Amino acid sequence: MAEAVFKHVVKEAGLEDRFDIIDSFGTSGWHIGENPDSRSTSTCRKHGVPVDHKAQQISYKDFENFDYVIGMDESNRDDLLHMKPRGSQTRVAMFGEWKTDDAFAKVVLDPYYGGKLGFETNFQQITHFSKEFLAQELGVSV
Repeated sequence: MAEAVFKHVVKEAGLEDRFDIIDSFGTSGWHIGENPDSRSTSTCRKHGVPVDHKAQQISYKDFENFDYVIGMDESNRDDLLHMKPRGSQTRVAMFGEWKTDDAFAKVVLDPYYGGKLGFETNFQQITHFSKEFLAQELGVSV
């Protein structure tokens, strides 16, 4: 969901030329090659956000291709920091570090066991984080 929403926000803001790659990875290989959860896809499509992704696992080589590698929670962030090659200039962070609205939690919880409402909550959170990332990192208000 985060990849789809961020790409959509970037496209809507006309900022596609500011990004070479926007992609999404898991820190483990449990679901490599699988489609996103149907509830995630359904939530995105309900909001007009297209989803085109297959699960993949991040590797240390991916840090060569990205300025930012962003996790959804502390565990993800810590795993990513552990994987980050020494000397890499990639900024590793949690997406919630860009939040400005106290209505949203800093951590994006896994909605898998929480029903459709959890996916909607994630969608709203990630949309907010995406807009704030662009505002704070690129100085662009969307």
